[in-house]
Amino acid sequence: MSPVDFIKANWRVLLLAVFISFSLFFMFYPGQVIGGDDEAGFSENQTEDDTFHNIQFGLGLDGGTQISAPVIGMTVENIELDLDDPEDLEEEAQSIQDTIGDELGTETGDLLVRTDAEHLEISVEVFTDDYTAAEFAEAIQAAGLEVSEDDVRDGVTAETRDDMETTIESRINEAGLSGTSVSQAEMDGTFYIVTEAPDMTDDELRDLLEDRGVVEIVLHYPDGEGGQLNETGLEQPDMGDIGSPSIDSETGQHYVPVSVNPGAAEDYEALMQETGFTQNPGSCNYDASDAEGSNYCLLTMVDGEVIDAHGINPDLAQSMDTGDWSSSGNFRMMTPSQEEAQTLAINLQAGELRAPLNFDEAQSYTISPALADQFKNYSLIIGALAILTVSGMVYLRYGDRRVALPLILTALSEVLILLGIAALLRMPLDLSHVAGFIAVVGTGVDDLIIIADEVLDDGEVNSRRVFESRFRKAFWIIGAAAATTIIAMSPLAVLSLGDLRGFAIITILGVLIGVLITRPAYGDILRRLMTDK
Repeated sequence: MSPVDFIKANWRVLLLAVFISFSLFFMFYPGQVIGGDDEAGFSENQTEDDTFHNIQFGLGLDGGTQISAPVIGMTVENIELDLDDPEDLEEEAQSIQDTIGDELGTETGDLLVRTDAEHLEISVEVFTDDYTAAEFAEAIQAAGLEVSEDDVRDGVTAETRDDMETTIESRINEAGLSGTSVSQAEMDGTFYIVTEAPDMTDDELRDLLEDRGVVEIVLHYPDGEGGQLNETGLEQPDMGDIGSPSIDSETGQHYVPVSVNPGAAEDYEALMQETGFTQNPGSCNYDASDAEGSNYCLLTMVDGEVIDAHGINPDLAQSMDTGDWSSSGNFRMMTPSQEEAQTLAINLQAGELRAPLNFDEAQSYTISPALADQFKNYSLIIGALAILTVSGMVYLRYGDRRVALPLILTALSEVLILLGIAALLRMPLDLSHVAGFIAVVGTGVDDLIIIADEVLDDGEVNSRRVFESRFRKAFWIIGAAAATTIIAMSPLAVLSLGDLRGFAIITILGVLIGVLITRPAYGDILRRLMTDK
């Protein structure tokens, strides 16, 4: 038989072998499979002691904390604008935002006007609980819009919640935490941001989520009349490439290297020249309580708090004074400690959290690592017992190794492929997923038994044509059963129903793998073992 004929005759078995090979690769490749570029071959979340597999575990199997917290804010949505030219929408929205901000006296970043170009509508959000619904409505009315207090609702828009979910995920990934998940859930009309973080205590996770991460470089300089002025020089969107936290070997200072975007770099350079920083390098003796003096300080601020104050480096001052600095836009954001530098880098890379979370109404629970280890051990024991029980019953049913052994191995291959997919997608496996794996073993063996029973219905099969006819009949049965299972599980997989979602996703994936890959492969194996021609 030529190689081409061999492949045509056994392509289903070969496809199963390919999927098993890829699954083993994704599970045991030494390093992060997706996006890993560490020179040592390990991801930043791994050590040499835990790199024998790439499977990640969630809260129930690794221990950690889950916090569900609503978002602080008020929103008025779908406000129609009377515009002759749709191209004026963005400009009009900015004007409305400035007016509302002046009326409320909000801080930078606490107010946002979103636009809908298709319907010429806007949505106004305020991310603080300092105002009543009546005050918020009055501020919007001051911008010439017809709204009432009844139009104001608690919470923020879906777009803001999606932005927050992305930011939290990025922040956690930058912090080097594996197995973490962020999602949204609705309860009694209130939307919650749900964050699960293995290996973190409640206090550690709260600290990570409480920090909005609004980073600014503020210029603190003399006003010419004996006092000091504070003026924002750079904001987070102005900063492009962010380097890793480092320490200056000569001065011992901690810093984060930053590259400023081209347009913002030119404006910042001009501001440094106008305010006199380039002529007064190193002239900083910052005292937050002293409004007088002649200090030229660059303040590194996070969430409105000064974490470091320093003067401009003489070499940097000269480069800015000559106009050469803006061509590169590189500088260092100084911090007092390595921990502050790490936090600053995470905030810069992940971006600011659009709105704060209300921890007064938060719900949280913590699982200790010791208890999670028990769950993990029990899961392995239950899985082993399920496999042994199923194997024993199958062998007792048929008493023929040609039927029973391929059936058991094929069923186990489904679990192996699912584990490979979980490793590839970096899916944190939890107790709900374990239940899904057990369900996959059960339904998979059921389908394989249907194939075996249908094929061996009238005793020994020697004709390939007869085998194919019986196999197709069996496959229609298991195909219909698979479709029913997928339809029944789909709502659980789509809706935010906690652990039920993980169970449904694994079950659906297992059914699809079985129908498309393992069941046809088992049919080919059985055909070769049971037929002579």
